[in-house]
Parts: sequence; structure tokens; C-alpha cells
Amino acid sequence: MFPQPRRVLIQLSLLLVLGLSACSSLFGAPATPTLPPPTETPIPPTATPPPLAATVNGEYITRAEFEEELGRFQSARKALGKTVSDEDAQQTVLDDLIDQVLLAQAARTQGFELTDDGLQSRLDALAEKAGGADALAKWEADHGYTDASFRLSLKRADEAAWMRDKIVAEVPTSADQVHIQQILTYNEDDARQVLEKLNSGQDFNDLAAIYDPVTRGELGWVPRGYLLDANVEQAAFGLPVDAFSDVITTPAGFHIIKVLAHEEHQLTPDALLSLQEQALKDWVSQERGKSQITIAP
Repeated sequence: MFPQPRRVLIQLSLLLVLGLSACSSLFGAPATPTLPPPTETPIPPTATPPPLAATVNGEYITRAEFEEELGRFQSARKALGKTVSDEDAQQTVLDDLIDQVLLAQAARTQGFELTDDGLQSRLDALAEKAGGADALAKWEADHGYTDASFRLSLKRADEAAWMRDKIVAEVPTSADQVHIQQILTYNEDDARQVLEKLNSGQDFNDLAAIYDPVTRGELGWVPRGYLLDANVEQAAFGLPVDAFSDVITTPAGFHIIKVLAHEEHQLTPDALLSLQEQALKDWVSQERGKSQITIAP
């Protein structure tokens, strides 16, 4: 038996516990103890990109890649005995890398991508031509490539070349053309005198022979976009057959143009190449206009 004071204390304690339990049953379930919020799993940090020269639609051109290509460009210019300012060299190299990326991206969009196996086949073929893997590795090192940068450059170049070939292959091999002949002088007074003679009825062919005895000013068939001077082209395509132009001044001299024929005609190899180059420039210009290109400061 507990002593009286202690027994009273115990009874009070039991009543207090029972009372708290009764209150809990009246007012609902016992309160849930407050727990600390769960610890969130941290999001893995995004990989820090390497130092960049530019991004093209989200694709990196690294600063290291740019510097390597710039070094090769400057070395090549030096070997040819040609000088170029640092600013011009940097712009040329960066523009070329951006254009390559755009072409390679378009190739992949259209279903062509150089796979790892395809890339290895290209490397094996290059190694065989170089005289073995060691010889190719030496060539890479001599030209400022690491193995990784050479693989990247080769993959991008192959994909860009595929898209380039697709673009130029779509240029028609015939076009609306004019067959023209010219009289070219290096003195405006001479050109004015020739024009007066033509207007008086003298033969164009005979006068052309005076200034160009070998070809008599024969320029052949030319399409739009082929002639170097826009004013000469505008006159040539604006004249009727057998008509001649006024004197046209260009940096090359003073021209009088005669149209011998105007029709759809097969392009010469040189004219086709010129139109293919223009088609490629136009494609790149249009692609740049709709792409997200960011140049690093």
C-alpha cells in the first residue's frame, strides 16, 4: 500500500490521463504530432557548357574549336603568301563554321546523318590514304586537331557536304538566256563615237572587230545572275533581239551590248557553277534569317 499522500498523487495522475483521453474522444482523433517537411531531392546541376564561340539553334560551336579552325585558316593564308587582318580572319572562320552547322542540321532533318560506324569508315579510309593510323594521327596533330575535334569536324563536314550537294543538284541545267556581243572601250569618247557609227547604220560585228579582233566581242549565252555588272545584265535582258544598247559604264570600261538571241538554253559549265554557287549563298542567307544564332561576346 502506498502512503496516503502518494496514493492521492497517483489517482490524480490517472484521472488527468483519463480526462485527456475523454476529451480526445469528444473532439476527434488525437492530434497528429507536427513532422518536419520531407527533404527534397536536389535537382542534379546542369552541366556547365564549355566556353563558346557561338550557338546555332542550340548546337554549340566551342571556343576551342573556333580557335583551332582560326589557326588553320591563318596558317593556310600565310602559306599562300596572303595576309588578312585578325578581325577579318575571325569573321570568315566564324561565318564558315556557322554555315557548316546550318547545312549539317538541315541534312539531319532530311534524313542524312553520319553515324558512328559511317564516321569510323571515313576515318579508316583516310588512314589508308595517309599511310596508316599513325600517319593520320600525325597529320591531325600537325594541323592542330585532337582526335575528338577531328572526328567532330569530319562528321559536320560530311553532313554539310551532303546538304550542299543536294542544294546545287536542284539548280536546273538550262535557263532563260541571252546570246550577246559587246564592244568594249576604255575611253568614253571612243564609245560615244562607236555609238554614233552604229546609229548611222555601220555593222556591229565590224566595229566590234576593231576593239576585239580575236573574239569580236562574243560573250556567248548568259543567264540572269551570271554577269558581273547588274546594269549590263539589265540592258541585255531588256533589249529585243538584234538591238544594241546605249553606252553602259562599268568599272571595266564602256560597253555597248547587242542581243543576238534570247531563249531557253543549256547552261555552260561555268554558268551552271556560278548559279549553283548563288543558290547555295541564297539558301544559307535564308536559313540564317530563320535560325537562332547567338555569338558569344
